[in-house]
Amino acid sequence: MNGIYELPLVLEPQPEGGYTVTLPLLPELIAEADDISQVLPHVADALAAVIEFYQDSWRPLPVFRWGLFSLASFAMGHEAATYV
Repeated sequence: MNGIYELPLVLEPQPEGGYTVTLPLLPELIAEADDISQVLPHVADALAAVIEFYQDSWRPLPVFRWGLFSLASFAMGHEAATYV
């Protein structure tokens, strides 16, 4: 299942500049970016690392459903999609 999926991100501006980015649905995901253009690439890297952590520790991924997509399906090989 390929496509575009929306994940609700929280961007918190930092006093020294840049942003801390979190994903409330997956508390382990924390990323930092110097500017808005870096947010998506950094979140994609952080999401891949969190999923790898879940897989390596034999923990099931939380299942959050939006229509036909679940976070668990990302870990099952649907990395070709764009995640926002």
